[in-house]
Amino acid sequence: MGPWIYFLSLSLSFLLFLAQSEPSIYDHLQRNGLPIGLLPKGVTDYSLDPSTGEFRINLTQPCNAKFENLLHYDFNVSGHLSLGKIGNLSGMSQQELFIWLPVKGIRVDVPSSGVIYFDVGVADKQFSSSLFENPIECNAADLDVELLNLQGLEIFRKRSDKLAFEDHQGGVLRAVS
Repeated sequence: MGPWIYFLSLSLSFLLFLAQSEPSIYDHLQRNGLPIGLLPKGVTDYSLDPSTGEFRINLTQPCNAKFENLLHYDFNVSGHLSLGKIGNLSGMSQQELFIWLPVKGIRVDVPSSGVIYFDVGVADKQFSSSLFENPIECNAADLDVELLNLQGLEIFRKRSDKLAFEDHQGGVLRAVS
């Protein structure tokens, strides 16, 4: 019985080694010159196509993280990861005063500058990359700020179960669900 236990122990150790050696989404961010804190802490469910850079992370719930501004992460965040940038980003929004703006892309032009840019459609928002050095806890999103992006409309669900629709040109339509 001794050799079987040794073999089983060796097999389990090898499987644990293989499981630990697979890179995380944070490793992929670092390899592309981006800070790992762009995504919330604890992301384990993700897919990445290394040939195209297309990625998708899946969160257990929408959540908010506070940096200089409040960032909102939907259930799913996806985009195109390449050297120094994330393009075609969806599932991430940034609060500017009282307005939620979809983050369409993130880039680091000169890594030594310590500056990172968020493309929020109307402009590029500049932040210190030191804000994103480490993934931070992401708190469950409050229903008052739940935001969905659906075919060019921003849809905000209020606690009163009313929906507010806003197009990207600033026109607001209201609907009751």
